[in-house]
Amino acid sequence: AAELAAALRQRGIIVRHFRQPRIDQFLRITIGNPEQNAALLSALKSLPDSR
Repeated sequence: AAELAAALRQRGIIVRHFRQPRIDQFLRITIGNPEQNAALLSALKSLPDSR
């Protein structure tokens, strides 16, 4: 999650990464409008799949 948060930050998208145990693998994403949603989806699609 930390790597994904950093990659999104490099693309101008700010997400919240929690470093506490048991939730350190998750991000909090809040989307304000349809344009921000589209930007997030585009950024996620541009990242390499690292599952």
